[in-house]
Amino acid sequence: MNKTNNGVQSRSASHWFLQLVGSGLGAPLQILTLGLVGAGIFVAVTLPELPDVQTLRDVQLQEPLRVYSADGRLIGEFGIERRRPVSIRQIPPLVIDAFLATEDSRFFEHRGIDTQGLGRAVLSYLSTGEKAQGGSTISMQLTRNVFLSPEKTFQRKLAEVLLTLHVEQTLTKEEILELYLNQIFFGHRAYGVSAAAAFYYDKPLDRLTIAEAAMLAGIPKAPSTNNPVTNPERALERRDYILGRMLELGYIDAGQHAAAIATPDTAQAHRPGPDLEAGYIAEMVRAEIVRFYGEEAINRGYRVTTTLEPRLQVAAQEAVRRALRQYDRRHGYRGPEATLDLAGLSEAELDAYLDEVTRVPDLVPGLVTRVSSAGAEIYIGGGERVELPRKALSWARTQRNLARWQGERRRGPHAVAVGDLVRLRRSSKGDWVLTPIPAVSGALVSLDPHDGAVRALVGGYAFSDSKFNRAVDMRRQPGSSFKPFVYAAALERGWTPVSLLRDQAVKLTGNQRWNPKNADHKELGPISMRKALALSRNLASINLLQSVGLEEAQTYIRRFGFDTQALPLGLSMVLGTGELSPVKLAEGYAVFANGGYHVTPYFIQRIEDGDGQVVFEARPARACPDCWYKTGDTSAATRGLAAQGQGLAERVIDPRTAYQMTSLLREVIERGTGTRAKKLDRPDVVGKTGTTNDIRDSWFAGYQAEFVTIAWMGFDDFGKLGRGEEGGKAALGLWVDFMEQALKDRPVATLEPPPGLVEVRVDPARGVETKAKSGVVELVQEEYRDALLGPEPVRVASPAGDGARRSSDSGQRSAPRVMDDLF
Repeated sequence: MNKTNNGVQSRSASHWFLQLVGSGLGAPLQILTLGLVGAGIFVAVTLPELPDVQTLRDVQLQEPLRVYSADGRLIGEFGIERRRPVSIRQIPPLVIDAFLATEDSRFFEHRGIDTQGLGRAVLSYLSTGEKAQGGSTISMQLTRNVFLSPEKTFQRKLAEVLLTLHVEQTLTKEEILELYLNQIFFGHRAYGVSAAAAFYYDKPLDRLTIAEAAMLAGIPKAPSTNNPVTNPERALERRDYILGRMLELGYIDAGQHAAAIATPDTAQAHRPGPDLEAGYIAEMVRAEIVRFYGEEAINRGYRVTTTLEPRLQVAAQEAVRRALRQYDRRHGYRGPEATLDLAGLSEAELDAYLDEVTRVPDLVPGLVTRVSSAGAEIYIGGGERVELPRKALSWARTQRNLARWQGERRRGPHAVAVGDLVRLRRSSKGDWVLTPIPAVSGALVSLDPHDGAVRALVGGYAFSDSKFNRAVDMRRQPGSSFKPFVYAAALERGWTPVSLLRDQAVKLTGNQRWNPKNADHKELGPISMRKALALSRNLASINLLQSVGLEEAQTYIRRFGFDTQALPLGLSMVLGTGELSPVKLAEGYAVFANGGYHVTPYFIQRIEDGDGQVVFEARPARACPDCWYKTGDTSAATRGLAAQGQGLAERVIDPRTAYQMTSLLREVIERGTGTRAKKLDRPDVVGKTGTTNDIRDSWFAGYQAEFVTIAWMGFDDFGKLGRGEEGGKAALGLWVDFMEQALKDRPVATLEPPPGLVEVRVDPARGVETKAKSGVVELVQEEYRDALLGPEPVRVASPAGDGARRSSDSGQRSAPRVMDDLF
């Protein structure tokens, strides 16, 4: 605790002696007291440091760290102890009476030392030669629990007496009782009477019955043997004894006693789970609290409110799990998690085995106990068996994934065998379905582009299955989802959406032997920037980066918040060969989504200490809330923390570039690699696919006015996902599934071109201005309207008589086709 209280040690022995003698003790007990005082002096002299009992006023009761969603739903609790500290005014007299009846009925009469009980303890020792445990008052128990070791020696006992006397002088009876009732241990990690009431009866203190109060009062004497969960018979005996004491002391009348004795006990272990499943974000909070406040902060009762929105978090978790299960099903059954020899094992032994299996939400573990032509029988514990018909197993028999099969090689038609540890899941129809924990991994993060608030985050199939947070801690190549940042650099250096790029073999200098290709191994020749990004043409993108300049592009791209790990010094950078986490990629895309501002992702909104005082409140810099997307309401602008008091984020790219990139990324969905997103039937969603070499990573990065969402799928061991699992299928399917729920009932956002963009009707095949009706209207930055092909023009011969020429008559231009399609 603290250093020695010199005031305590300087008090003379006569002071304590006179205090005890003055209490009206008889001669025999005065002699006994004299002995105790002498022993107390001995303790004070021989122990170099006695703790300062004044610290009792400042004692901090250990209470777990609790983590909440933005609307106050519990998502995590950390700490080795369950505590709910309460003031003495919040503890009903009935509960206090129950504890006084069993622990210290003379508590309000003595001065900390119950000499009658202490005398009995000493006489017992003199007659038996054994140390007695009786005689401890509530004040003595509090002193022992806070200051002293649990050893049972007379030296420690005498120190306890000396300190208890000073405790009684320092604190009031009410303060002592409050500390005691909040400190005592009730078993099952529950400390304090309030936590005990919640654990055993799932009740607040003011709803406890007489019988329940007596049951709780009986536990601290022996938390293991008097425990109504682990030893209900012994606990019931103890409860009835205390009820008898309460009757004897006049705390209850005969009728109340009889009714309480006749009441069966209903105590059971109540371990309420979180209100919202978000284990990855809860662990992120725990790590941050430890980083800033130290490891001891875990038990100081901090309450942390995150930025998570429950509806979005649930949608994200379900989308990730559904996508991973669907992938697993597409690629075949991988066999059992383990096998067990069931010969001679009882149901109790099977239950014990299943109890040790990792719990994964929605996936029930079971053991195959019988296999026949009709199907299989699965034991799922507690005496319950499930029948899986042949039809329910057909997919596993016909799609055995030999590449990743986990069990013994099997011949014949059966994918499951007796002794297999498998997982089952309830379908939407209520049927049981064979559903292994997916081997493939996935992650999704969705943040608010206005200020970077994380609204949903999922780092894997289930936190209980894997603690590795792929949304934050993973570093993988983003593939083509990184290309937009290079294209943005080009737009700000004179290229336009109609500039022609060379989709052909790259001319490398020096001794470089790199031989990049397009995914389809074809070359399209000169194509517009718009088409090159929509179709994710590798060669066109490399040639563009080569023209922009590698160092110039890197310098520009750092504005999006990327570090050198994401920016390798080579032309392959445009293909996403750097390494990023999903949340970092979301940070970059948010710049496009909010009109050019760089916002930093954050997930902690507020921190309160154990006393309810706010010790931290996030005030992130925000993008301009009302000068970009319009949604017909103010929800997007005011989402999460109020803008009041928050500074404006740094605008790192030209808003015209952000607008043009949004247009280009919409083309990805309309006519490019992301057409599956058209399922949403939302003209305000945009994005980009990403796939790495050999399809080892599948990405989709996209946004709308209110959400920047990144989806990733891949194997933790960098295994191949397989043909057809590119970003436009695996990850995009996951992304669409989430965004469908996120955007439900949300108005379609519109986006007006910022000042400085001009309309030009162009021939998309040649990148030059035209009056032909076949031309399309493109928006370009006004300073580049006379150089549409960019700083390094790629020209295509004009067909004879096509009438193409640059027109200066802007008044005759029609509305831009692409923009009309988008917003």
